[in-house]
Amino acid sequence: MTVRATDRLTLRPIAATDMNDLMPFYLSDRGHWHGAGPEAGAGRAWRICAILLGHKQIHGFGNFIGRTNAGEAVTSVGAFCPANWPEHEQGWSTLTDTTKAANTVINHDRDELGWDTLVSYIDPANARSFALAEHLGATRDTTAPRPDAGDLVYRHFGAAA
Repeated sequence: MTVRATDRLTLRPIAATDMNDLMPFYLSDRGHWHGAGPEAGAGRAWRICAILLGHKQIHGFGNFIGRTNAGEAVTSVGAFCPANWPEHEQGWSTLTDTTKAANTVINHDRDELGWDTLVSYIDPANARSFALAEHLGATRDTTAPRPDAGDLVYRHFGAAA
């Protein structure tokens, strides 16, 4: 599925060819929020990319890469739900611009996939991420189950599972 999120941004499922664009993000300080970061090294960053690629194969849904009309990768955004996640999670990796892409994928998850609930699990120290969740209209759900007891849960739509 390819979706135009804006007049300058196109989303499509991530592919192995996107790893060269995603690796620098996962090796950056911001990659820490996704289980990687500079201290984790290239091997861990590569495995995070492989997890995202495999997730789509296993579940039939996953992350999208957002590219400008010039081909620049600017975001990775999409749903994630490994075995220990109580609900589908909306995640994002902000390479440069994520808001419109995240809104597009959230609407896709609700309208096209027919999901009745979607959350984002966010480390309370990740102020940029929960600010984006709030900007997207998500609200804190203090009663929702979470894979890590310390995470904040931001609900995009639906009731707690």
